[in-house]
Amino acid sequence: MPRANGFHLHLCDFSSENVDPSKVIQLSWQPRVFLYRGFLSEEECDYLISQVHGKKSDTLQSNGLSKAEMNDGLTLDTNNEIATRVEEKISAWTFLPKEYSQPLRVLHFGPEDPKKNYNYFDKKAIEQAGGQPLLATVILSLSNVTQGGHILFTESENKMWSDCTKSSKISRPTRGNAILFFNLHINATPDSTSLHSRCPVIEGEMWYATKFFYLKRVKFEKEVEQSNNADCTDEDDNCPRWAAVGECQRNSVFMIGSPDYYGTCRKSCNVC
Repeated sequence: MPRANGFHLHLCDFSSENVDPSKVIQLSWQPRVFLYRGFLSEEECDYLISQVHGKKSDTLQSNGLSKAEMNDGLTLDTNNEIATRVEEKISAWTFLPKEYSQPLRVLHFGPEDPKKNYNYFDKKAIEQAGGQPLLATVILSLSNVTQGGHILFTESENKMWSDCTKSSKISRPTRGNAILFFNLHINATPDSTSLHSRCPVIEGEMWYATKFFYLKRVKFEKEVEQSNNADCTDEDDNCPRWAAVGECQRNSVFMIGSPDYYGTCRKSCNVC
């Protein structure tokens, strides 16, 4: 179980009603990669696509970039029965609480330059976590891809994972499938073999959703905004002592917070 800097990530008692372990296979140990066949239903795939379809067209600019290069994804509102069901199913499978994650982001790509590899998501999606270590990543395939779109682990010794020309059918984006891989080792140190990219989409369209889990609960912009109007509290009993020795100034992101991370000791630092 992950553990770092005194932090212990507890496994939660999630309902396993909609999770079938027999559909999960381990694809790799370095990095740790798992495939869940048929994780999403047709209804769930259609719903996630419908929430994004047509909403990004007004962001394209005539600067020579393709639609694939400009689409940075759309974060979903999870206050919906289907979206909530998907979120809960992800946590039941991974044993990771959704409170330690970002909301689902849905992305869409058409045919791309066959000579390039691409990111599976934009860097901003990860950087929004206030510097918290990325623990695990889930990629949900919402559509079939005729050719291309395979995930690559560029530091893997297995050529199937590191070369688009050798990618197998098992790693091809298939509607309803989910891939889980861990960005950290079991001892919570970074796993360099989890560095990854994506083969270009050669033919067809690619719809998928991403989910990021972190070692520590992270409050994002909307939560921070709501918290500003809530009761002012500390989240650790040591906050008064830390504030007294100057940690509010030396370690301001952790103590006070940032737009992406809710500070642990806001009351003791007198910022609310």
